[in-house]
Amino acid sequence: MRMGSAVTRIMRILRVDPPGLVIGTLFYMWSLTPSLLPRHWAFQGLIGGITAATGYLVGVILAAMARRWLLPQLSWWPLPIKVRRLIRIGLPPACLAASLITLLFAVRWQTEIADLMGADAPSYLGYLRAPVLSAVIAVAIVGTFRILRDIVGFVARKLNRVFRIPKRVAGVLSLILMLVVVYGVIDGIAIRGSYAAMNAIFSVQNDNTRDGAEKPTLPEKSGSPASLVPWDSLGFEGRNFVSGGVRADRLAAFNGRPAKEPIRVYAGIESADGVDAQMTLIVNELERTGAFERSTLVIIPTTGTGWVNPTASQTFELVANGDSALVAAQYSYLPSWVSFLADKEKAAEAGRRLVDAVHDRWLTKPADHRPKLFVYGESLGTQAGEGAFDDLNAIRSTVDGVLWVGPPNSNRLWHTLVERRDPGTPEAEPTYANGLVVRFANDAEGIRRNPDEWMSPRVLYIQHRSDPVVWWSPDLLLRKPDWLSEQAGGDRARAMRWYPIVTFWQVSADLGNAAGVPDGHGHNYGTVILDGWIAVTQPAGWTDADTARIRNALAALRGYDGPEK
Repeated sequence: MRMGSAVTRIMRILRVDPPGLVIGTLFYMWSLTPSLLPRHWAFQGLIGGITAATGYLVGVILAAMARRWLLPQLSWWPLPIKVRRLIRIGLPPACLAASLITLLFAVRWQTEIADLMGADAPSYLGYLRAPVLSAVIAVAIVGTFRILRDIVGFVARKLNRVFRIPKRVAGVLSLILMLVVVYGVIDGIAIRGSYAAMNAIFSVQNDNTRDGAEKPTLPEKSGSPASLVPWDSLGFEGRNFVSGGVRADRLAAFNGRPAKEPIRVYAGIESADGVDAQMTLIVNELERTGAFERSTLVIIPTTGTGWVNPTASQTFELVANGDSALVAAQYSYLPSWVSFLADKEKAAEAGRRLVDAVHDRWLTKPADHRPKLFVYGESLGTQAGEGAFDDLNAIRSTVDGVLWVGPPNSNRLWHTLVERRDPGTPEAEPTYANGLVVRFANDAEGIRRNPDEWMSPRVLYIQHRSDPVVWWSPDLLLRKPDWLSEQAGGDRARAMRWYPIVTFWQVSADLGNAAGVPDGHGHNYGTVILDGWIAVTQPAGWTDADTARIRNALAALRGYDGPEK
């Protein structure tokens, strides 16, 4: 009984609540089940700790409610002392054993997901570090809540004794005061202070230049000696963008015919004083480069820092054989995930201003000499791009087609279309109005389906079943989404299930590795952008052999046009 007495003593010292321990263990076991992407042990440790602490707190609250209102009505309550002692002794080892057994299954589940994506599988030995990290995080979270609870009790007692406020009223007032203070700390210091600090940090990063990015000499590029936009003002991502591109001689070699020098126009935050001046600079730069005389003009609302996917840019230029112009602008110093939390409205406004400015100048050109006008966006860039349009009719009356890749779940237009999808079609790959105008596809095969029934201008969303950017939503906390009720397919694990609260944190962790998986999975779309671009632009006389040739060219150019985000 010495071991049992020691366990009982430890539980009393730590004030471990048995129901909380049971529910916390159940939540932890749920956290080990698979989600969208393979998880590194550190991600698993983080999510396991958060969900275990959440489950523990839920268990404590439920137990307190039961002890107050339910158990006193039962004839067999309270339990005999021996039974309670047995529970206190046997419960911790049982919870530990259940967790470790589930951990063994977790490694197998993670291996299956890794195999689906061609990624590296975790090892059993490496994954044993996960529960240690989870325990540390869970203890820290529960300890913090206990400290806050004790402070609330202390303040309530002071209010009762000093101001003679009734105990119940004092308890409520103390809790309200604590919530106000915590909210103020989180909102005023943790969130706003963090945003301000990150903005300062990333504004310094904006002044840097990637190794290998050199000031362009060709007049078709912003930042060149002939440009209206100074090289030093373009920002980190802007300098990446204009220093890249496929030169005309290489385009000619890939396509087997003479090519034009592609145009790339860009303006950074520091290129002009204010958004109005920045948009004026953009359209004047388009005029200077002769962009309105090309066959294709692509507007690219960017992600937070102004990043443009190099693979997408190369694709446009290869398909058009250089008879193209790409235009983008920076609106923030912050990376996408921070902009998503802090600058969603700013992203939409930036996209609207860019599309409106270019479109308005485009309208001044003779109708029979205008280039075809397209919009491309990826990740947060799709949110910026959607901001330019109220609905599908606005898109069709403004541009010649849209390609959006990896849209966040919170996108207004995307969400509306998915919610109104044709009855019986899956959320993971919905059909809207029989696919006459807008389509959703997971892969190249889905993009090519029934092209003759697709009207122009075409709107295409490409979204992987395993992309957490597409499927992450606060709704995951308490509501099972349709896409998890549907039959698994493609690269989504069949063993993935929805659990309240837990699945939200699992997919949140997947966001941290969204682009860290091989091409064609997660938030890494690779050359499927080529298939999407061909479907939207419908180049005359295009064949499958042309697609294969461009795909080979993209493989040869990998790494040539700057790093992926």
